[in-house]
Amino acid sequence: MVRLGLVVAEFNAPVTDEMAGAAREAAAERDAEIVAEASVPGAYDAPLAADRLARREDVDAVAALGAIITGDTDHDRVIADAAARQLSEVSLDRDKPVTLGIIGPGMSADEARARTDKGAAAVNSAIDLVTELEEL
Repeated sequence: MVRLGLVVAEFNAPVTDEMAGAAREAAAERDAEIVAEASVPGAYDAPLAADRLARREDVDAVAALGAIITGDTDHDRVIADAAARQLSEVSLDRDKPVTLGIIGPGMSADEARARTDKGAAAVNSAIDLVTELEEL
């Protein structure tokens, strides 16, 4: 059984709560267990929590969820770029899958609500990566 850590950003909670629900359902459907969850203020904060979870012996992979909605500036792109880069570094540093379930940037709130299935996609990717890496 694959054991997962789940990081969920609180910013844009109407979207991220649905993403987390989809992630939990996907884990249950694949007989994976979410052994630890961390709630963080926003997507930018996800890498630190992902790193803490990835350090745990009882966590095989981490899925990080968040929603970055376009505002009046390019701030959404800065946040998305920083979060993606740092999550990738956590994965490589800890030698554990850390999947990117952060949707955006460049989307409206309506577009974000239409993409809550990406929570499930992040969990499925984490499970698939754990399985593949075990075979290497």
